[in-house]
Amino acid sequence: MFKQLFASMNELLNEVNDQYATASVAQKKELQHKIHTLKAMSDTYIEEWLLFEEKLAAFFQLHHPAQAGDLMDPELQGKRTAAFVKGQGYYKLLMFNESIREFAAIVEKQPDFNLARIYLAMSHLQIGETAESYSQFQFVSQITDNNRLKAIAYSAMGCIQIQYRNMDRAFEYFSLAYYSDPTSIEPLVDLGLCAELKGKLYFLHDPARH
Repeated sequence: MFKQLFASMNELLNEVNDQYATASVAQKKELQHKIHTLKAMSDTYIEEWLLFEEKLAAFFQLHHPAQAGDLMDPELQGKRTAAFVKGQGYYKLLMFNESIREFAAIVEKQPDFNLARIYLAMSHLQIGETAESYSQFQFVSQITDNNRLKAIAYSAMGCIQIQYRNMDRAFEYFSLAYYSDPTSIEPLVDLGLCAELKGKLYFLHDPARH
């Protein structure tokens, strides 16, 4: 799933950046359609990553309780309330306005509950409220001590910047995600989109080079 996603993302980025400046009106419409496709792909990427982290934490909680705290602590321990489960349910049913209502109420009472805030950010993103989504991800990136959640937030902000065609800023956020949790960028490395050298991340298809 990740390989297909990033292969398509890489292809779309190159096409849009190579062609957009000199494209005709009709061609720009086609390229804009590709950007919308890229946005849908980035949404899927973030969702699948978030679900994987949640399932991984649940596995350790069930089979290795002593290690479970290392995954989401203090993001989830003692916070999986009925309201949180209800918000998750709405999200999985694609009822995003309802999930926004639930998660907004949760973070109002528990501002440091960053996993709930990420669900809130994703819910806003799903209904096209990009600015509010970006604000929530930015808040998480600034206050969380959990490197995985920090990497998720930075990656999401990078994807949003791609939507706005701010490629330099997008790569900056992907680099921050890498420094927060190097494993978060492994799919890009595997596909040759970027490379790790002496503890730094280099993008091999940086739009600025074209």
